[in-house]
Amino acid sequence: MCGILACLSSSDDSPGMRARVLECSARLRHRGPDWSGVHVDNNNFLAHERLAIVDPASGHQPLFNETKEIVVTVNGEIYNHEALKKSLKEKHSFSTESDCEVIAHLYEERGEELVQDLDGIFAFVLLDTRDNSFIAARDPIGVCSMYIGWGRDGSVWFASEMKALKDECERFEIFPPGSIYSSKQGGIRRWYNPKWYDEHIPNTPYDPLVLRAAFEKSVTKRMMTDVPFGVLLSGGLDSSLVASVAKRHLSETHAGELWGPHLHSYCVGMEGSPDLKAAKEVADYIGTVHHELHFTVQEGIDAISDVIYHIETYDVTTIRASTPMFLMSRKIKALGVKMVLSGEGSDEVFGGYLYFHKAPNKEELHVETCHKLKALHQFDCLRANKATMAWGLEARVPFLDKEFLDVAMSIDPAEKMIKPKEGRIEKYIIRKAFDDPENPYLPKHILYRQKEQFSDGVGYSWIDGLKAHAENMVSDQMLANAPNMFPINTPKTKEAFFYRMTFEKHFPQLCARLTVPWGASVACSTAAAVKWDAAWANNIDPSGRAALGVHNASYEGKEGENEEKKVEMEEKKVEMEEKKVGEGREEGGDGREGGDGREGGGRDGEWGCQGGGACC
Repeated sequence: MCGILACLSSSDDSPGMRARVLECSARLRHRGPDWSGVHVDNNNFLAHERLAIVDPASGHQPLFNETKEIVVTVNGEIYNHEALKKSLKEKHSFSTESDCEVIAHLYEERGEELVQDLDGIFAFVLLDTRDNSFIAARDPIGVCSMYIGWGRDGSVWFASEMKALKDECERFEIFPPGSIYSSKQGGIRRWYNPKWYDEHIPNTPYDPLVLRAAFEKSVTKRMMTDVPFGVLLSGGLDSSLVASVAKRHLSETHAGELWGPHLHSYCVGMEGSPDLKAAKEVADYIGTVHHELHFTVQEGIDAISDVIYHIETYDVTTIRASTPMFLMSRKIKALGVKMVLSGEGSDEVFGGYLYFHKAPNKEELHVETCHKLKALHQFDCLRANKATMAWGLEARVPFLDKEFLDVAMSIDPAEKMIKPKEGRIEKYIIRKAFDDPENPYLPKHILYRQKEQFSDGVGYSWIDGLKAHAENMVSDQMLANAPNMFPINTPKTKEAFFYRMTFEKHFPQLCARLTVPWGASVACSTAAAVKWDAAWANNIDPSGRAALGVHNASYEGKEGENEEKKVEMEEKKVEMEEKKVGEGREEGGDGREGGDGREGGGRDGEWGCQGGGACC
């Protein structure tokens, strides 16, 4: 991935305007530290900050067709670029080995419909200098971030992050995923319209081998790289499956030929956290070269302002989860790695969040998964893209592959219903697809490990520390005055207030505030799914541990015991185990009071964003 910026139809084509465009583009240089490029054609400016993954020697941008009449600046990866080159009817001359150059040549033959042929993740702006027209497009789910803005002079701007637009545009907003802007047609329209998008209820029978094959294909195509890469491994189901499949097929890929058979895996957490332990076990099992990256509460708190600046949100749990990922990405990049595979998207596709235990029927479950996928660009995709790209590290997400989604979202949702009495836990069908006794992908207990959200998995004291810090930074009087200070998306906790104050320092514009969605959430649900259980009405919290009677360490047990009682029970259990094995007491943190959180969007005990959360 890279950073892109474009200003089209400006009334100012002076050298001063070029300098302003370069200044705005420089704000994206963290996304592309390898090279910078700019192309000016009359009153149109296209800029690019490059992170070189494919063809690092010559694939600098902007890119052109043979006559240089078609100009394109691209952030993304086109996995089927070789097949697309072969599909061109006319003879074309390519000047680079970049996977993205094919976009310019496709436009010559297919015009705006070229987006239908792209298999990958992307955000691009293309200028046709022959008639001064232009298009901009974003990938199906919104893995690559993109914003659109409007200047006072009538110019139209596009950028990978809104920090590049905030001083030049009168208004800016998120560019919707799966959409294309056409200057000829005068607006934005959807180009990605799969069957699941209209939320009709599918009925394709579940075939575990078909699902497995689709996912393995998705993982292997994402190992397209000319530079070293690795995998993010939390020890949860999703990242573990990605890592296992990548390790199994590495030797078959070009990357394996270049860099050898050793796959590196990375996990972040506080000392003694659940994720570190599980990830190490998975790494040993599948044979990766594993790296544990530790952080402290204070190190995380010190990074909060930078995290909010890069992630561009004030959403509480997005910030909670982005901070460990932000710190981990810096360390990974320092080790010489430019690209990682990650496990986002599985929970949205398969109904993996714990609140799905309460789905009343297959119809509502399916509609909820559709809503989650449609909103993913504002939550997990935003976090995974910007937390890594803050350090010039690219994250690729196999669970959000277009072809894989066609398979997974066409399965009869009755197969996704959670039925504990029948042994069908959350995400049962993807677990079962990789349950191969003869050639196992993962240890059995990892394959069937309960969903643990990232903000919990890195260490429960992380959330405690954030709350304590906010308590010191925000007074009761300040919080009481929140409706007057922040009438839009009013924060209701001190933690949320602290994040909002920090966000406003970086992004004071009204349109910036409006890019963060809002709504009630329980355990990462949308507002609609809160109604699935009456008990949730008084327990509005996005943490997975808010799924009362479902999570193994929920805030209240099935009999209603309070958190203090749960801690006491855990301590007694640990003491008994110590007596048996004679080991020191190292594990006593489960069920810690206030240890909540989830990866992605949402709120801590308040109105929050809908549809966030991330897979482990």
